[in-house]
Amino acid sequence: MQHKKPTLAILLAGIGIGALTGALFPEAGVKISFLGDIFLRLLTMLVAPLVLAAMVTGISRLGDIRKLGPLGSRTISFYLGTTSIAVATGIALVLILHPGSPHPSSPAFNRATEASAESVPNTSASATAMSERSPGELLAEVITGMVPTNIFKAMAENDILPVITFGLLLGGVLTTMGDKGKPVLEFFTSMDEALMKIIQLIMYAAPVGIGALVAGRLGEAGGWSGFAPELMRLGGYTITVIGGLLLHSLVTLPLLLRLVAKTSPARYASNASPALLTAFSTASSSATLPMTIECATEKNGVSQKTAGFVLPLGANINMDGTALYEAVAVLYIAQMNGIELAGMELIVVFVTATLAAIGAAGIPEAGLVTMLIVLKAVGLPAEGIAMILAVDWFLDRCRTTVNVWGDSVGASVIDRITPQR
Repeated sequence: MQHKKPTLAILLAGIGIGALTGALFPEAGVKISFLGDIFLRLLTMLVAPLVLAAMVTGISRLGDIRKLGPLGSRTISFYLGTTSIAVATGIALVLILHPGSPHPSSPAFNRATEASAESVPNTSASATAMSERSPGELLAEVITGMVPTNIFKAMAENDILPVITFGLLLGGVLTTMGDKGKPVLEFFTSMDEALMKIIQLIMYAAPVGIGALVAGRLGEAGGWSGFAPELMRLGGYTITVIGGLLLHSLVTLPLLLRLVAKTSPARYASNASPALLTAFSTASSSATLPMTIECATEKNGVSQKTAGFVLPLGANINMDGTALYEAVAVLYIAQMNGIELAGMELIVVFVTATLAAIGAAGIPEAGLVTMLIVLKAVGLPAEGIAMILAVDWFLDRCRTTVNVWGDSVGASVIDRITPQR
């Protein structure tokens, strides 16, 4: 007898209880956060083996590996297109709303910068080195990083792009080996199915795990009394980022889902809600990947071969929310410094935000690191990041949710426009 997995209402209840616990009883929220850490570890441990198994089985289902060409080109084109639209949306909103006030000469700006400046170097040990690279060098590094020197090391470190490359090569070669390749393909097929079963088991713990993660993060922020003032101080910036994310996730992506995939956005989002809630709680599209694949295939009817290729790739290169956030944050910092970017400078922000988002790993706070590249590209001080650190943990969860939603929509769209065997 099968037990029912947690419903959307139960998942939302878990988040609500966690949020109230962290907001009203910060110390209790911190104490129960270990439950969320366990949940996150359970998901993370599945990422590398699931990606490898999904890649191999996904390629094997293509039959003729030459059909990977259309699937791969359409996937990359779709992701680049939606990321570009997201960046354009963010830039437009900042130019319209102009949230970057007060001017840095005001006491509010000076207090915020002084209070947060010390934490900027701790955000990433390699951030300064990354900011010295040009967009071309960043792109070259991303491409080079796709080729593993040691596949086992890449899997141990959850470095997913090299795992994708290896999986594609292995799956493609196995499809050309005839009967000799069948035992290996059957192994990966069974492994893929077993991992999906494990994900279904982990889902039973989702309400508790997600709630504990939210409670812990709010507790670390000092509860509602500690977080609310920072949220109010950066109200204009926060509203602009969230407004852009809402426009992209509630207008742009649903339109693509409705017009291209011929699917009801509301029903599709409801079926994908466990993955979206997990993305919000973990702030990691990579950790959410197992659940994203399960929701796409089990609930939204996306084919295994499409989901196995499109979603792992999307979790690493499709960062709509991150790209939008970087564009908004950079222009906000410019406005706070009394600098108005226009013309070619906006084009530079557009291009570098798109490329930097592609280079961002699917892990918490990765966008904060790659934003230094965009700041350097238009000559803005890296210290400006100190202004937004207080609310970034919250916005990180919002943009990660949009990243995962973009991946999910991409899977349905690509599945629709790619002929199935």
